Amino acid sequence: MEVECPKCGEKVKVQGLGRRRLNISLKKVIEALNRHGSVDPAAEELGCSAAYIFGILKDNRLKVKDVIMGTAATVVDVASRSEVFLEK
Repeated sequence: MEVECPKCGEKVKVQGLGRRRLNISLKKVIEALNRHGSVDPAAEELGCSAAYIFGILKDNRLKVKDVIMGTAATVVDVASRSEVFLEK
């Protein structure tokens, strides 16, 4: 793809625009949350932000509290049969 340089106006060839998607699966997020018991260490392990984790859980109608405490009956079901990714 070619874009125009904002400084000099010349055409510059680029590979793509923006940052690549992380595509971390819900199952990996749940496992990391259960290991660490908190969002920040889990995000650090996965190499993403805490907001990314909250977004994945929100897309699957889960809350951090339910995942960590294991109170959501569907957590295991959702994680085992779903490979939903956050696409932003």
